[in-house]
Amino acid sequence: MRMNAMYAEHAGPLMRFLLGLTGGERYAAEDLLQETMLRAWRRLDSLPPTRGEVRRWLYTVARRLTIDAARRRRVRPQEIQLVDLRGVPTADETLGAVLAAVTMRRALAGLSTSQRALLVELYVHGKTIKQTAEMLGVPDGTIKSRAHYAVRALREAAADTGERSFVS
Repeated sequence: MRMNAMYAEHAGPLMRFLLGLTGGERYAAEDLLQETMLRAWRRLDSLPPTRGEVRRWLYTVARRLTIDAARRRRVRPQEIQLVDLRGVPTADETLGAVLAAVTMRRALAGLSTSQRALLVELYVHGKTIKQTAEMLGVPDGTIKSRAHYAVRALREAAADTGERSFVS
């Protein structure tokens, strides 16, 4: 019964005191408050008799516990956050991407200048068949036909370098 009364009277002000000592870290302050109250409970029979002396004793214990916790944190290595590696490519994926890029560059170099320019407009710049036809001043069907033959030539150039999986 005495412990309940002591907690009810002192826990709120002691928590505010600990929040100040911990720089507003609520979880740390709660842990320190719990440890302070646990020590009071263990020494319930030997606590000072008056309210003011009990309060001073609790604040002294809480302050010392806070100092000890700070010292332990300084000695312990700094905790680091774990990095979520689910989206990071693996070495195999990175190697595959590099090989595909090198193969694509070689295959593109094997195309004629007009084929390469047409594929760049369509697939790199994202222009539509109609936009590309207007830009070059030719009918839409001509762009479709040229794109078909340019992609076929790209496939063949990629096959010559030993890689086909990136050109569908």
